[in-house]
Amino acid sequence: MLNIETCALVIIDIQEKLVLASKYGQDTVNNMIKISKAAQLLSIPIIITEQYPKGLGNTVAELQATFEENTFKTEKSAFSAMLETEFKNKIQELKAAGINQIVIGGIETHICVLQTAAELINEGFEVYVVKDACASRNKHEYKTGLELLKQYGAKITCTEIVLFEWLKTSKHPRFKEIQALIK
Repeated sequence: MLNIETCALVIIDIQEKLVLASKYGQDTVNNMIKISKAAQLLSIPIIITEQYPKGLGNTVAELQATFEENTFKTEKSAFSAMLETEFKNKIQELKAAGINQIVIGGIETHICVLQTAAELINEGFEVYVVKDACASRNKHEYKTGLELLKQYGAKITCTEIVLFEWLKTSKHPRFKEIQALIK
């Protein structure tokens, strides 16, 4: 189960052109907004990646609007963010601080999410892939990406499960704020 003290959120390439090209792209954005807002309410570290933003655009505005000013964001050209020095350094910094669980979602499920999650698993992290906060251009690649992630050892989850596992109880001081995100 997820633990807010040992968890970080990784948001992979939820960018303008990728959202438009992806099946369920807007649903992915909407669900990641909920997760991002909850993570910030619970002081869970967030890492955002952008694949070649010059060509694919930046993180979509409505998601960007949820980030605090000091949220860690990095550009990448590799499909696995773990092949990028800035990202890997940030992950190692979080690991040294006791983070051992990663909640991850983004675009595209079968490419950048898959490769990044697989590398994080290889680094010893417990990885939770939020399937309703992931998208690909078509359903076949999306489903195949999720199947491979499961074979690699990722836990496949969804937005509401993540939010309520983070809370653990309706007595959590942030319960009403997080519950309001899904109403």
